[in-house]
Amino acid sequence: MSISSHLEELRKKHETLSDQVEQAQRAPGTSDQEISDLKKQKLKLKEEIERLADA
Repeated sequence: MSISSHLEELRKKHETLSDQVEQAQRAPGTSDQEISDLKKQKLKLKEEIERLADA
């Protein structure tokens, strides 16, 4: 897999997590811990995207 295709996959996953975070924040039954976990996953993806883009 090339770096550009890997970056594209990571960006798609990041966008999906963004949508999940938004949905979780609107859902009354979602715990703060679940939202926090999603945000942490999203941040890790963002950091990986930035690391690969700078390489």
